[in-house]
Parts: sequence; structure tokens; C-alpha cells
Amino acid sequence: MDTPALALGSLLHEGKAKRFHATTDPRLCAVEFKDTATASNGRHQVRLPGKGKLNCRISAQLFTLLEQSGLPTHFQGLLGDGWMLVRPLRMIPLEVVLRNRAAGSLLRQLPTVAGQQLEPPLLDLYFKDDALGDPFLSEARLATLNIVTSRERSQLETMARQVNRTLHQVLGKLALDLVDLKLEFGRDASGQLRLADELSPDNCRLWDERQSPDSPGRILDKDRFRQGLGGLVDAYEEINRRIQTLDLKPRRVWL
Repeated sequence: MDTPALALGSLLHEGKAKRFHATTDPRLCAVEFKDTATASNGRHQVRLPGKGKLNCRISAQLFTLLEQSGLPTHFQGLLGDGWMLVRPLRMIPLEVVLRNRAAGSLLRQLPTVAGQQLEPPLLDLYFKDDALGDPFLSEARLATLNIVTSRERSQLETMARQVNRTLHQVLGKLALDLVDLKLEFGRDASGQLRLADELSPDNCRLWDERQSPDSPGRILDKDRFRQGLGGLVDAYEEINRRIQTLDLKPRRVWL
């Protein structure tokens, strides 16, 4: 896709971890990754310098990997440290969570053991609404909301499983165990479903397979912040270092 000379426009939206800006090209938006670490639905926040640019770099590389695997995303290029260019999408207000192992909230909701492998991976849907706490959706609740048709849901879940399978296989070769991940999707101007948001240790759990199962050092994701373990930026840097060995070369665009 050819891109004309770009300049930043107005702030469109600010979330807990990112800011979305318009650009002089209406087909493109600029995303700024913040250094904020949040937990408890944003109630607990701290600033960790360097976190934003690492999440941006990791996301850009993994989006590139998925695009090379034939999975459409909103990623259009890196704008520099902590900035990404994306397609504007009509977002679907669902969070799609894939769980390869039992961890986090699942341990409080089902009789599972921490680290238990889930085969096939468990797929859960949540209504994306901060005010409601992003509630879990049963079949009946999903039907009541009328967010997606049965065909759209099938397409969404098929694509989510493809994303999970691709990332799980590739990251596994880097001794990174993809425990679970949260995905968001939207449709572009032509109606094509695309993966959106980010792909970073902020929205997935990654365990270091080189560490023993009972070592806190195996945790390389935002659980380090949630659990007060410290070293979050160092953990993200380690993930970025390993992914860089794939030499994916995300596209770069300069303002």
C-alpha cells in the first residue's frame, strides 16, 4: 500500500495503554504506545519508562509474522520508537481469549491446576466494556447483545484459533510458552475482518521455558506487575530480544 507524506492529526481516543491519532491520510491512524502499566481494570497504574516502545516493537514483529502467514491485521508500519501506523477499523466489542494452559482468572472459575494444558485451547468471549468490567459472555448473553451473526462469530473464532496456533508454534521455538492471549478484531472499509489492538506481553501470558516451573523468573508478562515481582521492562526486553532473532523486519514509515 503506497503511503503519501504523513503528518499527525488530532487525538481520536486514549486508552489505558495507547493513544490513537488521526493522520493527514484518512486511511491511516497513528498509535502511540504509552509507558503506563495497569492492573485491576486500570485502577492500579504506574509509569515504567521503555515499556511502550517495547510493546510497540514486539507487536510490530508479531503482526508482521501473522501477515506473512496470511492472517490480515491492522498493522501498516512502524513510525519510530513507540509509534505504529494502522488501518482504522470498525471494532467489534468483543475480547477473544485463547487459553493454552490454565492460569489467571480461570483458576478461580474452573477446577483446574495452574499450568494444566488445555487441549484443544479454550476459547472464551467477553463483552468489551470497561464500565461493566468486560464480563464473560454465555451463549444466551451473546445472543441478547446481537453483536455478531453466527457466521461472523464462526469467522472470528476460526481466525482467533489460527492466530493462537501460529504464535504458539513460533514462540515455542524461542523457548517462550504462550499460556494465553487476548485478541480484538475489527472490520476495515471493505468489510474484511482484521486482527487489531496489539500483540505484546500486556495482553498475553508468556512463560520462559528455560526457567524452572516454580521460579518467578519464568514469568515474562504483565503478571510481573500484577504480582508485584518487579523487572517488567527487563522481561519485555528479553521477549523482544528473542523475537528479533526471527529477523521479521517490520515495515517502517517516517513522518
